[in-house]
Amino acid sequence: MKKAVYTLLFFFLAGGSTLLFGQDPAQLEDARTIRRIYDLALTQSSAYDWLYHLTKDIGARSGGSPEAAAAVEYTRQMLDSLPTDTVKLQPALVNHWVRGEPEMVRIVNSEQIGTQDLHALALGNSVGTGPYGITAEVVEVFGLDELETLGREAIEGKIVFYNRPMDPTQIQTFAAYGGAVDQRGYGASRAAGYGAVGVLVRSMTTRLDDIPHTGTMRYEEGVEHIPALAISTNDAELLHRLLEREAVRVFMRSTCRSLGYSESYNVIGEIRGSTYPDEIILVGGHLDSWDVGEGAHDDGTGCVQSMQVIETLHQLGYQPQRTIRCVMFMNEENGLDGGRTYWERSNAAGEYHMAAIESDAGGFTPRGFSCDGDEAVFATKFAQVYEWLPLLEPYGLTLSKGGSGADISGLKSQQGLLFGLRPDSQ
Repeated sequence: MKKAVYTLLFFFLAGGSTLLFGQDPAQLEDARTIRRIYDLALTQSSAYDWLYHLTKDIGARSGGSPEAAAAVEYTRQMLDSLPTDTVKLQPALVNHWVRGEPEMVRIVNSEQIGTQDLHALALGNSVGTGPYGITAEVVEVFGLDELETLGREAIEGKIVFYNRPMDPTQIQTFAAYGGAVDQRGYGASRAAGYGAVGVLVRSMTTRLDDIPHTGTMRYEEGVEHIPALAISTNDAELLHRLLEREAVRVFMRSTCRSLGYSESYNVIGEIRGSTYPDEIILVGGHLDSWDVGEGAHDDGTGCVQSMQVIETLHQLGYQPQRTIRCVMFMNEENGLDGGRTYWERSNAAGEYHMAAIESDAGGFTPRGFSCDGDEAVFATKFAQVYEWLPLLEPYGLTLSKGGSGADISGLKSQQGLLFGLRPDSQ
């Protein structure tokens, strides 16, 4: 079903539905075609085989790594085996950061528990601590604004521990993520501005477990670069309880470093439109993952769903009126380098993306699509899109205004519609 939903929206946009262009309604025929899309995707899909190879045979695919290069070549070959008119590699310079040796975060000589190791991962782009590590007292805050309240005297020479959790009452967990992720993204530089020597961040998840979650962070110009690590939510709870009773000292060690920029590629395959070849409908996901996970949900699923669009439309015997372009973006996780390269070159070339659809929210049960665009676009085009809703409702799908995806965000200026696939986020 997950693959069928993605192909379904593409079919509408590519000109397959009579509803889109104001012709005489033919909802019965549209409904039959939708059913065929579902049947084909559920019974004759190559997507799970592609995903298995990406995640199990190739594995973690961080930007600039040999595994990322292998993923580029594999998806190029798979697109070449599909009925595409052209397949190409688009060069993109990507931020190449490596984790180094396993990290160590250790509570030192606590009155309550003695010495205890915590589960930790360095954040992407972080500098390392140096070979001998850092030992310092911990100061806990629940947001960036608290740093100003505490002031330099309370922070200088210490490790700042950001412990604002994701809000578990948010039904849409991406909203909860957005309410907490500023600590990870900007916490190190803000703390360094007050003289901190390091940062610990509560992992971005609503679960209580021992699994630390990495993610990207960035340094502000003119501020010292200090090491930043994420700790598991269980360890964050432990550290919080200890800090309520006593001053806590922590030792942290990491050897991560940046290797500068390396050449990599976006992978692009397309079918030229039969009637409106200069009107592009993009479907895509990002090919890279973090170095500590196989990236099945983030975002191997989005990549194979995108390739599946081409396969399923071919199985239907459908020739799109508009150009279908499948893009696997590189290094979304740690710099958005592939997405930025794509939209900068597209904008400079004067291309027109009538629509762009990104899948980067996981591979769970699809619930629908959110749609983005500037106000002028919404005033006309979203009303047309909303006419599809009766055809989507039998499959439990919705259409709503909202965000789309990071890799396609720079295409908004082309005055098309941007869509994000929205699976069950719980």
